[in-house]
Amino acid sequence: MSLPTVQLLRGLTGLTRRLPVQRAQIHSKPPREELGTMDIAVGLTSCFLCFLLPSGWVLSHLESYKKRE
Repeated sequence: MSLPTVQLLRGLTGLTRRLPVQRAQIHSKPPREELGTMDIAVGLTSCFLCFLLPSGWVLSHLESYKKRE
């Protein structure tokens, strides 16, 4: 490498060394309200119905999707 190229690369890497690194300030607190059994049951049921039921339908009918009619 030529001398100007080396100096340019050193100058570019020197800029990155001087940049401050921002750290995430994450603070957690206890929940305001405890989740009840019914809340958890409704959440899990809705997740099942929204995500697992359609993908299960597609996987169970995969053979009919493969057929070209």
